[in-house]
Amino acid sequence: MNTTFFQGNFTLLTLATVTIIGNILPASAENTNSTSANTLTNQPASVNETPANAHTSASDLMIDSTQPSSISQSEPEKVAQTFEPGRATRSGSSYIGVAGNIGLSGDTRVGESSFAVISKIGLTRNLSARPAALVGDNTVVLVPITVDFPTENLEFTQLNVAPYIGGGIAVSTGRDSTLGALISGGVDVPVTPQITATGGVNVSFIDRTDVGILLGVGYNF
Repeated sequence: MNTTFFQGNFTLLTLATVTIIGNILPASAENTNSTSANTLTNQPASVNETPANAHTSASDLMIDSTQPSSISQSEPEKVAQTFEPGRATRSGSSYIGVAGNIGLSGDTRVGESSFAVISKIGLTRNLSARPAALVGDNTVVLVPITVDFPTENLEFTQLNVAPYIGGGIAVSTGRDSTLGALISGGVDVPVTPQITATGGVNVSFIDRTDVGILLGVGYNF
């Protein structure tokens, strides 16, 4: 009797244990599957964040790449402004004035003594046009383009001088207008902020070689 009762109780205990284990296993499987699913669903979110950062970096690169273009656009404007007729050059201010020409050799006004109207018109920091007219019979017009050098102090005279040299054309007017080459060189001497003294040598090749020395004074502008 006791044996039969014990066997019955053991059988019931076994069935209860199997039932409990059967209920626990599906719950564990569901928890494991849900955890895996959450892990899988969370991974694309982290993957999707990377392209956004890459897009932002690309935008930054595009912005940075456009910055030099604004600098390159301003450079041509700056270069274009360096050509300013009438500006001062490294040798001093532009001016207009009068002079006397001392002829040394030749048959035109360049090689003869005459009155002259002179000028210096700065073009760039280094270049100037120096048109002049030697007035008289068969007036000669000189149009040289010169390279201007910086002023230098002459210790023995306590003066600042600014050399120049260049070339251009000489036009002899009159009944038979003729044109020839011209070589010009000399110095400008700033005297005051308003006055510049100048002296130079002109060699023209119209009919023959004409040489003259030009000495004058100009009013700065």
